[in-house]
Amino acid sequence: MKSVDLFAGAGGLSCGLKQSGFNSLLANELVPQYAETYQINHPDSHVIIGDVRQVCETNLRKLLGVKEGEVDLVAGGPPCQGFSINAPIRTLDDERNHLFKDFLRVVSSLKPKAVLIENVPGIVSLGKGTVVQQIYAELEALGYKVKHKILFAGHYGIPQMRFRTVIIGIKNYHGEIAFPEPEFAAKAVANFTGAKELCISTPPIFYPNLKPQVNVWEALSDLPEIANNQTTSPENYADTPKNDYQNYLRSDCEKLTAHYCAKIAAINLERLKHIPQGGSWRDIPYDLLPNGLKRARRSDHTKRYGRLHPDSLCSTVLTKCDPHWGSFFHPTQDRVISVREAARIQSFQDRYVFSGSITQQYEQIGNAVPPLLGKAIGDEIMKMLGETA
Repeated sequence: MKSVDLFAGAGGLSCGLKQSGFNSLLANELVPQYAETYQINHPDSHVIIGDVRQVCETNLRKLLGVKEGEVDLVAGGPPCQGFSINAPIRTLDDERNHLFKDFLRVVSSLKPKAVLIENVPGIVSLGKGTVVQQIYAELEALGYKVKHKILFAGHYGIPQMRFRTVIIGIKNYHGEIAFPEPEFAAKAVANFTGAKELCISTPPIFYPNLKPQVNVWEALSDLPEIANNQTTSPENYADTPKNDYQNYLRSDCEKLTAHYCAKIAAINLERLKHIPQGGSWRDIPYDLLPNGLKRARRSDHTKRYGRLHPDSLCSTVLTKCDPHWGSFFHPTQDRVISVREAARIQSFQDRYVFSGSITQQYEQIGNAVPPLLGKAIGDEIMKMLGETA
């Protein structure tokens, strides 16, 4: 199956779709360092570095060597910074939102059999829902049946509290658009607009049929200990794979890479001494707290300065594994999680290589779609395309 990935980042979505059987012919990414990572890991894909507006539709089919309708899937996650929650009449017509318009422009040119858009959960409430409505309208005008859901990464074997909005369009499709059913009994509280209506829930009656959630320790326990601010990666694992998730992560990987971490300051090391597994800023003595948290209510910011619990999920991996913003302290070592540990929590296999500085590598991982989430969605799209063939 032939695919095109726009706003490709480091390639997490393409990585997952490849596991479903999609071959990325072309990818577009604005940030050179992200694009370099993409190219290293997807050597057969033609990578265009730069603004999506440089992807000229008149040359696109010629460049790919395809006719209209021969591409199976156009996928991507256009950023939505230009959308305003407070201005419901501002939709895709706002010039600042050209990124979505250009995504749809490429879809209009290639007319792929399927379209996949992933984004933050908040997109469903932007402009009081008019943003999603206009995406529907434009795709439906091109002949696509469209549906969207909010998916929870933990349901698909990813040890992380991460929600994403997923919009799927299938051209000339008369069946019901399907989303991947939960496979793992992971639980999370979704406290954003649309959560109740759009999230796929797992009623307790189905728990016996689901696999246990993949937890932090299953993702990390075979990696060797490293020091705070260690800048070179050990090459050997501490242990043999101990579970299915580690077997998946270590597939075809003989040498460990990127197991190094950002430095945390001496004051944070002092704070860390007081934080138990599963604990947070509320366990730090008052005189050691940052000034902002001295004024906070104890019910607020529950994940900040959190030490991960081995049996739980990680909080959403961000572009900075900064303890001030989430639970990123290692469960048993006095440091933040390493680049490789962040990648594992995102479900990148160990053979996946990241380019750039340590800071840039954390950014690439935090911005990525978890590959196993991409695979779960790709598997459903593959089935639906089989029905239209």
